[in-house]
Amino acid sequence: MLTFADVIEALCNVRPDWAKQVITEAVIDSRQAIPGCLFVALPGQQVDGHDFVGQAFERGAHLALVQRDLSAQFRVLDVRQGVLPDAGSTLEVPFCIRVNDSLAALQKIARFWRRKLSLRVIGVTGSVGKSTTKELAAEVLDQRYRTLKNPGNLNNEIGLPLTLLSLSEGHERAVLEMGFYVPGEIAFLCDLALPQVGVITNVGTVHAERAGSQEEIARGKAELVQALPPAPEGVAILNYDDAWVRNMAALTQAQVFFYGLDPRADLWADHVEGLGLEGIRFRLHYQREVLHLRVPLIGRHSVHAALRATAVGLVEGLTWQEIVNGLRSQHAQLRLVAVRTESGALILDDTYNASPESTLAALNLLGEIEGRRVAVLGDMLELGRYEKQGHEMVGVRAAEVVDELITVGERAHMIAAAARQAGLPAQAISEYEEVQQVIDRLKDRLREADVVLIKGSHGMRMDRIAAALEVRS
Repeated sequence: MLTFADVIEALCNVRPDWAKQVITEAVIDSRQAIPGCLFVALPGQQVDGHDFVGQAFERGAHLALVQRDLSAQFRVLDVRQGVLPDAGSTLEVPFCIRVNDSLAALQKIARFWRRKLSLRVIGVTGSVGKSTTKELAAEVLDQRYRTLKNPGNLNNEIGLPLTLLSLSEGHERAVLEMGFYVPGEIAFLCDLALPQVGVITNVGTVHAERAGSQEEIARGKAELVQALPPAPEGVAILNYDDAWVRNMAALTQAQVFFYGLDPRADLWADHVEGLGLEGIRFRLHYQREVLHLRVPLIGRHSVHAALRATAVGLVEGLTWQEIVNGLRSQHAQLRLVAVRTESGALILDDTYNASPESTLAALNLLGEIEGRRVAVLGDMLELGRYEKQGHEMVGVRAAEVVDELITVGERAHMIAAAARQAGLPAQAISEYEEVQQVIDRLKDRLREADVVLIKGSHGMRMDRIAAALEVRS
């Protein structure tokens, strides 16, 4: 387990004999502080963690990383010069460790701690499907190895170091999702985590507003495979069906393992059948083996997540039985939640976030389910130059699938216009600016035979629609 001595050695390059206390975990939210934890006070535009150091200590935190003076309120060990003061051995918990930059200090400690541990790390990135892949791969690996994964979406320069500090000597594998917004970010995360295996899901248009073109997004994702060690230790698991990802094979020294729906991939699937909310069925091919599988993942597109998790299992030496047991876990289905309204209508709540790729996949799922199909689609944000193209693609597909289309937001007008152009009758399309207007429209109109997909970018707060319509037990 991480100890005071590890924190001080990471920051001061000296390991004190007196600092033997164990740190239970690291947090940045004082409300999540538990006895023995490390609280990292991060300054922010809206909230400054330094204002909550006292609350963290009241909840049992033993240490706090701070970067500004908190007057004489707390005992402080000042290591801003990279030197451990003699007073350190006399301090009693709780106390603060004063650094120049609390986020940089957190990252430095995480980098140090990762290098003390002997385990294999699987990094996962891509535009769509990262979280489901992370969850499913962790379920597979957990059939044999003690495996850690980053909880929720703790996949950035703050969340990933916090996850690394949760590692212990007993962990044998870690599956770490890595988010991407700007070039160099994944390279930085890889420097912290040292992945030996890299999984790339796809290259889409999500975050294009910040990252730029698809070419630039592809270069950013490729930082993962470029950071891997050479074969045989390093393995790049790449999507053969996505040309952007397939071409990354030339950028890595690691062994390349292709997956996809193309028979030229090392691991491939065919006969993919969507069973609606009952999961998917498909045939899996690897070398001379063929397996017929049914797994509880929703939507035909989920076959790619199953292939990625299978590839991770094969690379890490698991048996087919272990892999299949992991794939059939009921814990890995994320994001989309199926709930009922008071009238019995089925709500497909996929409101966590939205990109053209994930919205098309959600519409494909809607098309697999019997009933009167209604799609409530909101703005897809951060698409940059792909904004018009992305919304119009979704509108065309919606026209092929839905009986009724409801849009929310300014950008979503492009979805409605494309759907009309593609042949969806004008009377089947409603356009609104506010979430509450949609709630008011649907509240008493839905019937038992209706199936309603709700999807939009997180900033649109489409989750409020699903929450208002769901029946409360």
